[in-house]
Amino acid sequence: MTTLLGDARTGKLADNLTAFGRTLRRAGVSVDAARIALAQQALQLTGVESKRDVAAALEAVLVGREQDRAVFRELFDAFFRDPELAHKLLAQMLPRAEGSAAPPPQRPRVREALMPHRAQAPRPPQAADKEFEFDAAMTASDLARLRHADFNQLSASEYALVERLVRDIRLPVPRVPARRVRAGWRGARVHWAHTLQGAARTGGEVMALHRLQRRRQPLPLLLLVDVSGSMERYARLLLAFLHAATRQIDGQRIRRDVFAFGMRLADLTPAFRESDTDAMLLRAGRAIDDFAGGTRMGSALATLRLRHARRLVGRRTLVLLVSDGLDTGEPDELARELAWLKRHSRALLWLNPLLRYDGYAPSARGAAVLHRAADGMLAVHNIARLQDLAAGIAALMKK
Repeated sequence: MTTLLGDARTGKLADNLTAFGRTLRRAGVSVDAARIALAQQALQLTGVESKRDVAAALEAVLVGREQDRAVFRELFDAFFRDPELAHKLLAQMLPRAEGSAAPPPQRPRVREALMPHRAQAPRPPQAADKEFEFDAAMTASDLARLRHADFNQLSASEYALVERLVRDIRLPVPRVPARRVRAGWRGARVHWAHTLQGAARTGGEVMALHRLQRRRQPLPLLLLVDVSGSMERYARLLLAFLHAATRQIDGQRIRRDVFAFGMRLADLTPAFRESDTDAMLLRAGRAIDDFAGGTRMGSALATLRLRHARRLVGRRTLVLLVSDGLDTGEPDELARELAWLKRHSRALLWLNPLLRYDGYAPSARGAAVLHRAADGMLAVHNIARLQDLAAGIAALMKK
């Protein structure tokens, strides 16, 4: 019986499922051989008569992150669009029915995963297993080189790969004692509710005294990202990194407010509520109306003070300002606004891609003002620096 996954009597189901898994990996979804084997078992249990059942079964075993769910659904619809041409899907070719008017994929990850394979000829079946084993966009040596490559020097294909890689980097935000308490074993006061509940289970005997212990929570974040012309090659990558890296820590959501600034201030906090990074970038692009323009950091911070001062939580907010410091505004205005920001936050950290240069000195007027106001300056010009960012923030916070 011919189904959307191929003719089971001729062994096409396993080949097409493997090809679909490879395409998911190119789209940035974490899929390995174990998940592909589990997907085959799931289809044997659910059957392949219903496309909806197949999609639900594959999504249950192949998707491990919430932000990948929408990517999977769009990629599944594009990959298995025409059941009659499923046997042409070998070697990851996208089936296209003659006269089909289906809209193109909306997410860049889906388009990039499918586009390079539309014009390729089918490759020999004996090479399929080898290709699946080494299904990476680049070799290990290339990936090691990209880890230390400056974002500003990447080719178009390397830039697309690095944009997906930075989404897997995590940024553990420092934790501080919260105002709320929980039951624990340390503390000055007794937690009588938990103590008496424990006594009720032992016939009224108090066997242990539970204490009121303060919870620990990640510091709230204020992210300020420069989207001027000199930061054009860094802004998109760093927005993707910050969106994925600051979503949560140990299952606990982090409060974060995000703004982009060039000539004006743009609120990206609603865009950062999107679970999918591609959807966030699309929404952020619509919110920023002066991308790749000039930089007036002082006036942007003045807008933050006048309209969004409540985003700063009681001098507990950790401010991460991403910029190269090449400001075209008045240094005095910038100094006043940075002084206000410092008074209402816990720490101001400057993430500067220009630290890629040996012997860099903040000689520009805006950079000099920002250098004097910041509690620390860290580099963010390649993957290695982003991976070391958590340790750098922790060290600066201890000073």
